[in-house]
Amino acid sequence: MYKTIAKRKVTGVFDALGRGDWEAGLADAADDVHHVFPGDHALGGERHSKEAMGRWFERVYRLIPDLQFEVESVAVRGLPWDMRVAVKWRDFGRMADGEPYENHGAHWIRLQRGKAKSIRAYLDTQSLADSLERMRSAGIEEAGAAPITG
Repeated sequence: MYKTIAKRKVTGVFDALGRGDWEAGLADAADDVHHVFPGDHALGGERHSKEAMGRWFERVYRLIPDLQFEVESVAVRGLPWDMRVAVKWRDFGRMADGEPYENHGAHWIRLQRGKAKSIRAYLDTQSLADSLERMRSAGIEEAGAAPITG
């Protein structure tokens, strides 16, 4: 039963992210969440706090304001006090420069007592880096900013 609840919760978070409600993605994160998004670009890097992850989400939605998600599958393993969740997804939308964006990937999430302790994204980072570089070259300075850490 708890695995079904976890699947629904995670799918609901991705649905909320697709509506621009990034606060939903932060609501069940631990204060000391470890968030990893690969790549050496404005959205890459590691964060070690809920506050830093919030600043990262704000940047994501400034750079990709029309970001949508389609969850393809969710797998849950473990007990309620220490679960592992794998989410396979496709995302798409428009970047801040109006150009279309599409990617696919997965998130590996560790939940402890209902709070996300660790979130790691795996995706086509080159595609995202190319889109960010295109926007930086077009004058969108934040697309070339240093990663948010903390």
